[in-house]
Amino acid sequence: MGLIGEATPEKIWNFLKSKGLSSCGAAGLMGNLYAESGLNPQNLQNSYEKKLGHTDASYTVAVDNGSYGNFARDGAGYGLAQWTYHTRKAALLEYAKAAGKSIGDLETQLGFLMKELTEGYKATLSVLKSAQTVIAASNAVLTQFERPADQSDTVKTKRAGYGQKYYDQYAAGAVSNKKNGGTSNMNVSEVRKKFAARAAAYVGVKEGTAAHHAIIDAYNNHKPLAQGYKVTYSDAWCATFGSKIAIEAGYTDIIPTECSCDRQIKLWQQMGRWCENDAKVPEPGDYIYYDWDDNGAGDCTGSSDHVGVVESCNGNTITVVEGNKSNAVGRRALEVNGRYIRGYGVPDFSKKATSEPAKPAAPAQPAQGTAGEQVYTVQRGDTLSGIAAKYGTTYQKLASYNGIANPNVISVGQKIKIPGNGVHTYTVKNGDSLWAIAAKQLGDGSRYNEIKTMNGLTSNTIYAGQTLKLPA
Repeated sequence: MGLIGEATPEKIWNFLKSKGLSSCGAAGLMGNLYAESGLNPQNLQNSYEKKLGHTDASYTVAVDNGSYGNFARDGAGYGLAQWTYHTRKAALLEYAKAAGKSIGDLETQLGFLMKELTEGYKATLSVLKSAQTVIAASNAVLTQFERPADQSDTVKTKRAGYGQKYYDQYAAGAVSNKKNGGTSNMNVSEVRKKFAARAAAYVGVKEGTAAHHAIIDAYNNHKPLAQGYKVTYSDAWCATFGSKIAIEAGYTDIIPTECSCDRQIKLWQQMGRWCENDAKVPEPGDYIYYDWDDNGAGDCTGSSDHVGVVESCNGNTITVVEGNKSNAVGRRALEVNGRYIRGYGVPDFSKKATSEPAKPAAPAQPAQGTAGEQVYTVQRGDTLSGIAAKYGTTYQKLASYNGIANPNVISVGQKIKIPGNGVHTYTVKNGDSLWAIAAKQLGDGSRYNEIKTMNGLTSNTIYAGQTLKLPA
């Protein structure tokens, strides 16, 4: 029937959902498969590569063409679920041959996986179809289906964590089935966040593991191979990781793939998407480059040593997801315009968005009171502190002004008088950010959250011409 989606995780997610698994069930199963194989259907158990004299690819080819005949009984884990026991491997081989497919074919392995669950693991499948939490589904797969030697609480927590990342990535948002990598009903800000979440899903992957090898393999399997160079498992891999995320998302038309930071910068420049200003306030999905020899004086224009994907920028703090950080995928926090920032590659995510950004919802329009005060009518879900934040005051002041004895108790339809508090407005200009507005207008960039709350903003995205209320 063909799998739906661009990236491997997306294809697996869509397949499992089509088989009736709940979102928590699909995520819990995927987290376990990721722990076993890095979601690489051709993954040969790492400890057997040297023993058997095969790589993932050569082992798969040898089994497919019959030149290696000990697939079922060699004891090596293989594929998405790292099938190991001889009867299960023999059944996988028979299933692939009957379908006329490679044993390493993703769709074939997913079909075999469902066959096993349906015929031999009915209790596990029942859990996966009804699970309301990721950890319940994950634990069922771990203890009933995969059954590794180590089933400790540490392992349960780790695998459930992998599953939760897939749940966060796919369960709530629209999943793409478009050839160009576009995402249904998502604006630019949402596309950026989803892309950054792809990178964040790999946090914790350590060098030398199956998941690390899967990252390198995904890069090497993408054609054309940059510079014609095949990355090895022992190479530095920060740019390779960033490229892998672009490949996984199907975004190589807006993000250049490279294993060298400096060469990748040149490709950004050729695309007209390089930002030389290391003082830029980045957004999720931007690529940040570093120069560890930067002396901190002026704009850094040296050679780049490292790269990561911006996950978020809150206030003056940038959070970055990086491959090859202490030999793993990890996070780094640094300040805007911090030392060592070389510059930014800025993907044109507008090419992947399919809807206009939602305009921030304005607070309910209050009726005018006397003596310059306003009157706000309490809506369902309101709190006194939330109302106070919208109008740049405190809940204590509102409670006192309105004679409210218990500030934790207000009622829908209740009229709250808002005293005059000196609130003024600001019209957003091109290039503005919430941090910059707070710094310039309020004298403290860290007060940007007050502006967000006061205007009902749910993200840091603002638009030229937008009018913002500012606290006193």
